Order: sequence, then structure tokens, then C-alpha cells
Amino acid sequence: MSMQRQECVAMLLAGGQGSRLGALTKKIAKPAVAFGGKHRIIDFSLSNCANSGINTVGVLTQYKPLLLNSYIGTGAAWDLDDAYGGVYLLPPYATETGGKWYLGTADAIYQNIDFIDNYEPEYVLIISGDHLYKMDYSLMLDSHKKSNADLTISVMEVPWEEASRFGILTADADKKIRKFSEKPKEPDSNLASMGIYIFSWPILKEALQKDGANKSSDHDFGKNVIPMLLEEGKNLYAYTFSGYWKDVGTIESYYETNMELLEPDSPFNIFEEDMRVFSNSNIYPPHYLGPDSQIENTLVCNGSRILGHAKHSILSFNVFIDEGAQVTDSILLPGAQVMKGACVNRAIIGENSIIQSGVSLGGLNGETITVIGDSQVIDPAWEGGEHRE
Repeated sequence: MSMQRQECVAMLLAGGQGSRLGALTKKIAKPAVAFGGKHRIIDFSLSNCANSGINTVGVLTQYKPLLLNSYIGTGAAWDLDDAYGGVYLLPPYATETGGKWYLGTADAIYQNIDFIDNYEPEYVLIISGDHLYKMDYSLMLDSHKKSNADLTISVMEVPWEEASRFGILTADADKKIRKFSEKPKEPDSNLASMGIYIFSWPILKEALQKDGANKSSDHDFGKNVIPMLLEEGKNLYAYTFSGYWKDVGTIESYYETNMELLEPDSPFNIFEEDMRVFSNSNIYPPHYLGPDSQIENTLVCNGSRILGHAKHSILSFNVFIDEGAQVTDSILLPGAQVMKGACVNRAIIGENSIIQSGVSLGGLNGETITVIGDSQVIDPAWEGGEHRE
């Protein structure tokens, strides 16, 4: 059965376990982690698709997908529920040879060749669900067509001293890629792959089938598929992106990136009207600030009730801060509660966790970030959970 033809189909890899985010990803996948008060990390990639006119998105889930599945729903919140496209959740499934987890990024796409073929696309966009950025993919697609590329890889210039942490591309003057090195010890370029790819579908399909048949492959785009295409002499081009882009892979980067939103000239503007970021959290009542509440330099989301004090913090939706409670330099994820008289400083409080009266959380030394996982109850006898230097 062929669906309505689409010029370009997006495949969004959202299976990330995000183990370096510790307690925040014990129960949910990294793309589902709340960010910036009203968003979840996956909102940014889904919104980019909507803003770029790409309306068919396959979301490849794997690790603890329950929250992600219910959050994405029909895709209506991102305007991706149109009759001819839509958002499709694509978990690993059983086949004649038995079911197995996706073995790598390329294997995840390989197992969904039939899904892509349904739309007979000319191009396939592959993106990740755990990066924070705003990008118009249609400009990258234009560049792909103009250069008659088989594969276009979105790149960013990174500081030379950080280049060995990334997949590095070496390109000539017309952006044609001559070499790809995965985390090279001595990089000869500072163009880092962002893990955003546009393939011409026939080229990708053939490459996936070859890679799928190769028993010694890790079935990974960076390690296997891209080097194979280069070796075959295919047309690979770099597309330079110069906007804001972050992979919040650690507690420190997650905390700092959230806190950047509170700066008056924040490098990542979530308030601008063009390239808006949509989310599925608009179902809560207005927030309420009590008569004795004091709030300073803080993002406050719908459904929150603030009776105490909050300073330089991010309060997600449905947060409660009781009378006399103090929250400073902290991120409260959806549903978190800080009870009467409790103090929270430089901490990340997980979803639906309760900080009881009399608790004092977090160091004042400005060094450690205290992380409380989801659905925890912290009482005065608590001896300390996940501390981060």
C-alpha cells in the first residue's frame, strides 16, 4: 500500500538512554526529559520539522518509551497530524527471525525501510531527538539538491581543542567531503558532524541493505555507513549551520543550558516568533503567585502555584512552592513540590518529587548540583542522593 507521496520523510532517532543524565533518565528516555519549563527535549526536533514544512516524521523509540509515546500522541501539538503525513512511533518489532533491539543508528533506519518506502520519498532526513537547536531543514534540502549530493551532512565549526570529541569532516572549497574521521586524536578540520543527515533515498536504501548484510558492522552512520559511501566515491557534501546547537548529554550541560534561558540576552531565544518551539503542555490552568510570594529572574510555567520564594530558577508546569519555602538557582521539573519552609539551592528536582518541610537541599559552594530523580519523597532524614561535582 502506497501512502501519499512525500518529497522528504524525516526519521527521528529518539531511543537515547542518556545514561550520563543519571537520575533524570532512570524512568524515561533522554528526548522525553523536560527542558526550559514547558518543553521536553524532543520538542525542538519536532518543531524544526513542522517549521521546515516536513510533515511526515517517523519517531524511532526504544528505551522506556511510555512517556514519549503518550506525549507525542497524534503530533497535533506540533501541527504534524495532517491527513497525508503525521508522526509515527516506530519501536523495534518482531520479524520472522525474531524481535531484537535496534543495533545502531543505521540498523534503526534499516528495520524501517518498509515505512519509508510507503511514501516513495526522494529524500530522507535523519535527525536526533536529543539536541537543542532551531533549524530550517528546507534550506539544507535546497543545498542538497543544488550540489546534486547523495548525502549532505550538517556541520558546525567547533573550537579546535574540542574537535577530537566529534565526528570530523574534511571538505574542499566547494564543501565536498573528502574525509570523515570519528573522534580523531589529531583532527585536520574543525567541521563537526551534528548527526543531521539528508540522503537521497535510493542511495540510503542500498547502503542500509549492504550494511545490514555485513555481520562485522556496528550498523552506525558515523562508524560504518558514511565511511562506506566515501569509499565508494559517492557525492557527500557538508552544510554549515551557524545557529545555536547543544547536546545536553551531562547533568552539568543540562543545568547550564537551562540556566542560560534566564540571561537577558540568552543565546537561545525561546521567545522569538519565527521558528517557534511547540510543546504538548498547554493543558494546564494559569500559574498563581500567592500574596507573600517573591519571584526574581525566574521562568514560571502554567499550573504552578508559588506561595514562597523563587530566585534565578526554572519552574516547570504544575510546580508547587509552599509558604516560607526557598528555591534558588534550581530547576524544578513538572509536578515537583517544595513544602513549607524547605530550602532548595542549585538542584534539579525530578518530576513529581516532593521536598518535605525542614529539608535543606543543595550546596551553597556553587560547585555541586544536587539531582533528585522522578517521584522521590525527600524528608529531613535524607542523607543525600546523586551529587555532582
